[in-house]
Amino acid sequence: MESFTTQEEARQKAVKRVKELKGFYNHLISFMLVNGGIALLVWYFGGSMAFFIWTVTIWWGLGLLIHALTTFKLNPFFGKKWEEKKIKELLENEH
Repeated sequence: MESFTTQEEARQKAVKRVKELKGFYNHLISFMLVNGGIALLVWYFGGSMAFFIWTVTIWWGLGLLIHALTTFKLNPFFGKKWEEKKIKELLENEH
């Protein structure tokens, strides 16, 4: 019975991970398509709204970067080393 539970938990974890990856890749594709289309429109119409468009692209790009960092667990500030150090510190402080 325990083996089944472990397998089911592993499957649920894998399904969750696939959904996270799918969400990021959908976000990336949307970013490229929308911003590519907007860039073409700006180019075609002579760049009259270029500042607004690039501002949107920069902020959306920042959001996409944060999405990538969380999806691929690339947290430069609170990674595994930080977690291990903090756990050790808290355990030492309790004694």
